[in-house]
Amino acid sequence: MRQAGTNLPKVGRYNQAVVLDQIQLADGISRVEIAELTGLTPQTVSGIVRRLLDEGIVREDGASRVSSGGKPRTTLRLNAEAGSAVGLHFDPIELTCSVVDLVGRPLVVRKRPTPPSNDPSRVVTAMAELVADVLDEAAVPREKVLGLGLAAPGPIDQEHGTIVTPPQLAHWTRVPLKRMLSDATGLPVTLDNDATAAAVGERWSGAGKGVANFAYFFFGTGIGGGLILNHQVYRGGSLNAGEFGHSSVLPDGPECYCGNRGCLERLVNPSAIVAEVHRRLSARPRGESELTQAFDRDPASVDHASIRLAAAAGDPVAAAVVDEAAEHVASVAVSIANFIDVDLIVLGGHGIQHVESRYVDVVASALETRPLSRGIRVVEVTASPLGTDAAVVGGAALVLHSTYSPQLSALLAD
Repeated sequence: MRQAGTNLPKVGRYNQAVVLDQIQLADGISRVEIAELTGLTPQTVSGIVRRLLDEGIVREDGASRVSSGGKPRTTLRLNAEAGSAVGLHFDPIELTCSVVDLVGRPLVVRKRPTPPSNDPSRVVTAMAELVADVLDEAAVPREKVLGLGLAAPGPIDQEHGTIVTPPQLAHWTRVPLKRMLSDATGLPVTLDNDATAAAVGERWSGAGKGVANFAYFFFGTGIGGGLILNHQVYRGGSLNAGEFGHSSVLPDGPECYCGNRGCLERLVNPSAIVAEVHRRLSARPRGESELTQAFDRDPASVDHASIRLAAAAGDPVAAAVVDEAAEHVASVAVSIANFIDVDLIVLGGHGIQHVESRYVDVVASALETRPLSRGIRVVEVTASPLGTDAAVVGGAALVLHSTYSPQLSALLAD
């Protein structure tokens, strides 16, 4: 995008978004504090706050006494009931839908299997039915629904609203999913890849709230990533930045469907972890693992979920495989720390449920000892507080973020 000038109406809208962003991030802030943090004049802040109060987006929540003992200042907060957004996570295996309020709290979350079909129209029909069921259960008036955020597998062509040959969806070639879902639901749809959506969710209501620069690792059917830089979502030139799963960590490793060898995703996705545990159970002496008997009865019963539970309980085989996967993640995390110099790395998604602490411990150890700038500061790492709902809450947060957060791209565009 070429650099361009802007006009006063755009500046006014941007300033309003800046003020609202401070109110959302702080969860309790005064007009004076907003002026101090944003550099806007007190008069400008007061005018913007007055409009936000009139629109019902912001509410006054009593007064708090300042530390100097001066006049109490009125505290401002988002009005959670002023609006809501629908989030939909499209995983090749499972659909998850949620309605969240204005502060990003899920009101309802529901899941159902993704139809086993290569026909996009059948999948979109299932999506629309799930959205309708969730809206009915949440009892949210349609006029209060700001839109629907769809977190989907990438790559995504943002200009045309299509998903472009995702590796785990055979025959989905340039499917106009944004238009199809909007037509099916009657809602405006915001589309992004699931990892970027989850990162936006972290910025809105998770571990990344108020953090200027952070990277998000999403563990699902595959491994994705999202970047927030200087409080802005970073998408790159094709709008598909953050493919951390396709960093090559073993140059002579197994071939990945993307064309590289030894990609992070190829080594640590659920199928890879299950295959490695099965290999070790077949090769090791009997009795070394609690999973041995289940594996002998039915190898299919030793699936990714049971492996994660066993690793969390300290099973030696499961824990060793999970820790090895975490070491691969740590190598990519160190590269991100060196390349981008983020403040925080967040790990989330259903793929690390129950073993979040094992991944965090391994990555934290690497970040303490390996980045070049470790003598200046150590990059923090944390598990997402949004847990298994990261992508679906992120889908809804796409709507909230695009509606209310300051967007430099919109300010600079023609």
